[in-house]
Amino acid sequence: MSLPHRRLAVAGLLAVLVVTVPAVQAQHGRWERLGSSHVDGRVDHDNINVGIQDGRFRAIQLRVRRGDVEFLRVVVHYADGEPEEVVVRQRIPSGSATRPIDLRGNKRYIRSVELWYAKAEWRTRPEVVLLGRR
Repeated sequence: MSLPHRRLAVAGLLAVLVVTVPAVQAQHGRWERLGSSHVDGRVDHDNINVGIQDGRFRAIQLRVRRGDVEFLRVVVHYADGEPEEVVVRQRIPSGSATRPIDLRGNKRYIRSVELWYAKAEWRTRPEVVLLGRR
């Protein structure tokens, strides 16, 4: 393949990527901050209120900052009153996040997310940020 043909092929490939990547990102939706809480005690229990005014979501994610957090139990409470316990049961290092957690029913109104968790060390006060994806 000659140099002009290679350049044309590369330019065509770049054009396809420029069009495809934003479409894929839009399809998966962006993460939106829904609330946060802090792990105050060695083992703690908190409730992050979301509310139906924030709209419908199909997935959530928990991001951890300022210290490692071990999630013991996570329950999503939907606007219709139905709870869903989601399996997280893992230690998330500071600066990391859980996998995206798909919600039952695809797009649901979230009233709140209840968290039972523990922090790794006494010196820190980790923050857990709840994100939602439409």
